Amino acid sequence: MKVVALAAYHVRIPLYRAIQHATQFRTETDNVVVRCELADGTVGWGEGVPRDYVTGETTDTALSLLKASALAGQLGDWKDLPAVAVGAERLALKPVPGDDRGIGGNAARCAVELAVLDAFGRHFGAPLSRLVQLLAPDLWSPRPTVRYSAAVTKARGWKSHVYPLAIRLMGFEQLKLKVGIPGIDDVARTARVRRRMGPRMDLRIDANEAWTPDAMPDRLGELLPFDISCVEQPVPHEQVAALAAVRKRITTPVMLDESLCSRVDAERAVAGGWCDAFNLRLSKCGGFIPTLRLAQFAAAHGLFCQLGCQVGETGILSAAGRHFATSVSGLRYLEGSYDRHLVRNHLTVEDITFARGGLAPALTRPGLGVTVDPVKLDAATVRREVLLG
Repeated sequence: MKVVALAAYHVRIPLYRAIQHATQFRTETDNVVVRCELADGTVGWGEGVPRDYVTGETTDTALSLLKASALAGQLGDWKDLPAVAVGAERLALKPVPGDDRGIGGNAARCAVELAVLDAFGRHFGAPLSRLVQLLAPDLWSPRPTVRYSAAVTKARGWKSHVYPLAIRLMGFEQLKLKVGIPGIDDVARTARVRRRMGPRMDLRIDANEAWTPDAMPDRLGELLPFDISCVEQPVPHEQVAALAAVRKRITTPVMLDESLCSRVDAERAVAGGWCDAFNLRLSKCGGFIPTLRLAQFAAAHGLFCQLGCQVGETGILSAAGRHFATSVSGLRYLEGSYDRHLVRNHLTVEDITFARGGLAPALTRPGLGVTVDPVKLDAATVRREVLLG
């Protein structure tokens, strides 16, 4: 079965609420959606979320890269799902000059890869999660349900006081708190959140590159009385190598996010002793299969993982994340499926937003297991580019 058409869409969707962390403030999301059509008329969909402060991509550069890449020659006449898995793993976009980390097209590649896998999954009657069993049987751990964690990003106003209590009452068991936001007293805020959460809540923090290596031990030390289970991306990527020395002075596990987007990043992190954990996000890591390989690499080197998400993911990328979350072992924290709580247009007919306490079922239908609503897609589309056909 061959791919006969590929098209890419720049979609722009408002968020229900502003999202803020130490370096960014966002009220809408600009994403790339890809449509893949097979010779028999089967259609699949994929999504990537370009972020210039993560992989250096924007929607414009992502679309330009997709148009400049020789995709047609890489999409073979695949006879079965194993052949699809092998072919999809080999998909490569045109190299980005000066990109020694191999991350400059990750969101764009993710969108194409997911669209292809969705289409062929539908054609062969297999859910996306089946790829884990085929490609990484050592990580294959299917589960009927998973539990996502909550996040508190609001730092000002009455909602910053109410949200933590609401999260506890909703039955969540894990919470991530954004710290390092300019003008905010992290100690007072973390203390307040811990009081509202109670002692049993697993509380981790994300500094989003806000601290310097020299200041990190003190900043983290001020928060340790509140039982912090992990600190995510505490320093800027440019200073990440300094974490090797900093980790000798602290006991809290360190997770990399902005500094963990590729196999090159992973190898450097392990060789340098920079972290204890990886934050895996499908879009920033280049797709489902590259993210799966990073999970394997982490497991082989004694690191644990979080499955994260990009702010503004729609139901397409949320569905891909759900397949990963419900089939891959070694994921200590899960983030995603915020659809109805965050994006005003989640593009899919199905609402796969997590339920009370973050609980969410596995998706068992072929491909991604969700249906893109053409009316919703048209409403969000800024531009469309034909890549093939």
